[in-house]
Amino acid sequence: MTDDALMEEVKNGRVEKLAVLFERHHIPLFNFFLRLTGNRSTSEDLVQEVFIRILKYRTTYRGEDKYTGWMYRIAHNAHIDHLRRHKEALPLDDQFVEAASAEPAVEDKVAKDRDVALLSKALTRLPEQKQKVLVLSRFQNLKYREIAELLDCPVGTVKALVHRAVKELGEIYFELCQEACRHEV
Repeated sequence: MTDDALMEEVKNGRVEKLAVLFERHHIPLFNFFLRLTGNRSTSEDLVQEVFIRILKYRTTYRGEDKYTGWMYRIAHNAHIDHLRRHKEALPLDDQFVEAASAEPAVEDKVAKDRDVALLSKALTRLPEQKQKVLVLSRFQNLKYREIAELLDCPVGTVKALVHRAVKELGEIYFELCQEACRHEV
């Protein structure tokens, strides 16, 4: 069954079908929140909050909406609520180390790990809205139209935000790389 068909079942009272949607989407949602918060525990809590809200607000799901867009709209709102409750910035620790499929040279692995850490750190320094559009478009693979619906803005605005976010991310990443090189010397 498609996500949309499953959500229609949930909406119509077959709430056990939510387990299938959870299995399909909890990892991408977790990664979405992890990239925004930098904290595994908080990300797990937010994933649970999203599925609680999906269950609670299941009757508001409209069949013409795509399930993933609706789900990320709920995730966006859960994240905003979390930020309001926890005003302090959450530091990003070394949680984005990717597993290698083949054993690369040690130097390559160290360089890649450093680059991933610097990129993750750079992402956290972006303003919240730019951070969110980048995560949604580049990591969660949502279409600009879906992001525009989620943020309630025109598609052109999303395109401009993504473009500016990528440019700013590159600048921040470059600064962090320069800092790291100065400290290594």
